[in-house]
Amino acid sequence: QVQLVESGGGSVQPGGSLRLSCAASGFTLQYYAIGWFRQAPGKEREGVACIGSSTVTPNYVDSVKGRFTISRDTAKNTMYLQMDSLKPEDTATYYCAAGGDYCSHGALVREDYWGQGTQVAVDP
Repeated sequence: QVQLVESGGGSVQPGGSLRLSCAASGFTLQYYAIGWFRQAPGKEREGVACIGSSTVTPNYVDSVKGRFTISRDTAKNTMYLQMDSLKPEDTATYYCAAGGDYCSHGALVREDYWGQGTQVAVDP
């Protein structure tokens, strides 16, 4: 069964850290571009971090640069999003995704697979 399963969300105070994980099964993450999206209540979904299929150079939306780190562990077939210096405006449901080969402005150009979403709350 092809799926992405997320874990690691939760509630944290401003300035805190969380690490999101996204384990793939039924396909190999190594051969796809991977990315993380988020959607806050009442707002459109936005891509926040992405790595292309044939590069190790990450691509971030400006609002998370220097605070978020996307990575991929090929041995575990898992992707991660390390989130540091969290702000209340980072509160959202976070989704992992994989697809295609390319990224643009922190987002996948094409999404073939999606995780179920995990909630992140940054509460003062």
